[in-house]
Amino acid sequence: MDGLSNPVGTLSVNGLQKIYPTGTEAIRNLTFGVRSGEFVCIVGPSGAGKTTLLRCIAGLLEPTAGELSMSGQKITAPPPGLAVVFQEYARSLFPWLTVAQNIELPMREKGVARQRRCELREKALESVGLADVADSYPWQLSGGMQQRVAIARAVAYEPQILLMDEPFAAVDAQTRADLEDLVLRLWHSLGVTTLFVTHDIDEAIYLGQRVLVLSNRPTVILEDITVDLPEARDQITTRNDPRFGELRGRVHTLIQKAKRGYRPERTPAEVGA
Repeated sequence: MDGLSNPVGTLSVNGLQKIYPTGTEAIRNLTFGVRSGEFVCIVGPSGAGKTTLLRCIAGLLEPTAGELSMSGQKITAPPPGLAVVFQEYARSLFPWLTVAQNIELPMREKGVARQRRCELREKALESVGLADVADSYPWQLSGGMQQRVAIARAVAYEPQILLMDEPFAAVDAQTRADLEDLVLRLWHSLGVTTLFVTHDIDEAIYLGQRVLVLSNRPTVILEDITVDLPEARDQITTRNDPRFGELRGRVHTLIQKAKRGYRPERTPAEVGA
């Protein structure tokens, strides 16, 4: 696909379709690409297939049709260079393991040497502001801190691509804002390609360089929107920028149309073909 000449950390989705054994068509035809180091957000109505899309990309669901590739390699199983942060952080952390052990577990399975695991663990904990809780257990931490542990675990894995599935939906508004800024800081410092699914329009515009707006099920892309805001963002200045309001209104209008069953005669991918 155009703009994806450098394969490291890139993602390509071509003609993706997913029909479940029950006959439900969750995704009809999705085609898009994510460049290396790009931050792309996905929004759409409830039930639009956002989580199904991420599970297909993660190699956890087999597509009915189409092809997905990461760094130029076809995805047929969970790729080794990909990490996922889920919404249900409490279920993704093992309560009988300490924070340090939770973070190290994927690296152990990856075969990372002990000394290197310790280095990556300490760096990751420092990056999310949890250097002092390495020996604590997840159940001893607040929800926001548990999600920071999940993010630290993903960062320590040194992924080429990071998938985030509504990771802040279960935390309070202030914690959510703090976690958004944390993710932006990590993205700027690490340069990892990030695909972020959210129901929150403001969050998508605040975080993303692009926003993919999905239709209702069976899913197609309604619009691929470039977020032309300054790269340096903060919760006050960015959200009060008139352009932020314009983009928010545009995405909101599209989602309301999607809820009413609007579908384009030709998808953005078909128009550009």
